[in-house]
Amino acid sequence: MAPTGDEARLQSARETIDALYDLSQLLQTGLDKQTLSICTGMIEAGTNPETLAEVIKELRSQNEASKRRT
Repeated sequence: MAPTGDEARLQSARETIDALYDLSQLLQTGLDKQTLSICTGMIEAGTNPETLAEVIKELRSQNEASKRRT
């Protein structure tokens, strides 16, 4: 039985996230599949990718600084 349109879109989305995750691993970004999926959705919704990357970097820096203080 052939997949429905929704099933095909879902499978395509999974394959895209898998490919992005593989690339993320090669680039050692430290992003998991869930985070990549969220970021992809934000970019598709119009978020500037460079701004999003800067926010992620800043959040990581703040997290590391917080860990050092405790």
